[in-house]
Amino acid sequence: MGTIRLRTLLLAVAGAVLLAAAGYRVVTYTNLNPGQEVGAVVDEFNGVKVYYNGGVNNSEGRNLSRDGYNLGIKYQCVEFVKRYYFERFNHRMPDAFGNAKDFFDANTAQGALNPKRGLVQYRNGEAEKPQVDDLIVFPPTLFNPYGHVAIVAGVSEREVEIVQQNPGPFSGSRARFALEAVDGRWKMGGNALGWLRTAAAPAALSSTVVSP
Repeated sequence: MGTIRLRTLLLAVAGAVLLAAAGYRVVTYTNLNPGQEVGAVVDEFNGVKVYYNGGVNNSEGRNLSRDGYNLGIKYQCVEFVKRYYFERFNHRMPDAFGNAKDFFDANTAQGALNPKRGLVQYRNGEAEKPQVDDLIVFPPTLFNPYGHVAIVAGVSEREVEIVQQNPGPFSGSRARFALEAVDGRWKMGGNALGWLRTAAAPAALSSTVVSP
């Protein structure tokens, strides 16, 4: 290949990369849904509001409690789950920072305390069934390197319903995933890494059924 042709090819590749990067930024930082306003309440669960964030990488500044506890970046998924645990259980995480994927600690044993979150951690595919109020952690994906977190809103023998913030400009605040029991182990769909809960959470909550 001649020098001129190689240079042309490299310039074309570089241009394509820059164009893709620009497109990614527009899609993830811009509110593409004119029917919703950033900061609008789109849902509520157990008295805790869910806000619309527009593009998944949009940031509306940091949300702090009155005494300075970091609740997260408005209106990211992490901000909702931390605010949910703070408002509902007065729970403050020992590590007040981190992306969604950081909420699951691969080194924490099944049923042991996750030290950074101050919550008991369970792995997907083990003996502990998810229950209402659990904090669900999803892994990073090709287009989302940060992972995702949500709150369990309902559980049946076959399905888990979550309530989430910042799923994207055209996705709903509720989503459902299949739940399967095999040999006493509970496997939730969506590639969930696992779930976390307060040590004092009553076991009776696990029987809450997803509405039809």
